[in-house]
Amino acid sequence: MDFSWITDPQSLIALLTLASLEIVLGIDNIIFISIMAGKLPVEQQNLARKVGLLLALGMRLLLLISLSWLIGLTEPLFTVLEHAVSGRDLILGIGGLFLMGKATLEIHEKVQDPKDNDEKAVKASTLAAVLIQIMMLDVVFSLDSVITAVGMVDNLSIMITAVIISVIFMLVFVNAVSDFVDKNPTVKVLALSFLLMIGLTLIGDAMHFHIPKGYIYFAMAFSVFVEMVNLRVHKVSAKK
Repeated sequence: MDFSWITDPQSLIALLTLASLEIVLGIDNIIFISIMAGKLPVEQQNLARKVGLLLALGMRLLLLISLSWLIGLTEPLFTVLEHAVSGRDLILGIGGLFLMGKATLEIHEKVQDPKDNDEKAVKASTLAAVLIQIMMLDVVFSLDSVITAVGMVDNLSIMITAVIISVIFMLVFVNAVSDFVDKNPTVKVLALSFLLMIGLTLIGDAMHFHIPKGYIYFAMAFSVFVEMVNLRVHKVSAKK
């Protein structure tokens, strides 16, 4: 693998840009892994988060190495009502439906009886079951991430380096994100709402109805800002 680009300023800028974009795209993955790991006993949660992100890394690297297969996923497989459907469309559509279904069930449990449902979830979930679900969604998130990388850079070693940097970043911050989500029930519901929105976005992409990622992430960032203000207000009120 050629790493001569390390001395090229333009290639370094491309690496920085791609790594930053991969980190942003990885936010979806962190949220999902955090929520799924939270359904396990405390002593298994950290392991599930780390293994989940390592699975995401492995999935991205496998897809990058299989570039010819990945490019073929965008070729139409069949047509439905004059709409060409590719392998990528199928994966994104199924992944979006799974994500929306999972988030809806989680929100339903929280609305019904949050405390009781949390206890049931921890008892019912196993590490293997959680990792299987994480791996299933890793395929969808990785596909989106790798297609973005392929569209931005034509050097495989730059793509792989950017992906590794983004996963290292996620490994560093996943515990902090997970702990914060677990300690604040309203933030967890907000995170589940994000998953609903992301699932809808994936289905839209599968149907060739592109929703700019910038709008999605701006809406998420604004919602988080409002929630932070809300938490601060409650904290101040509790001290009075």
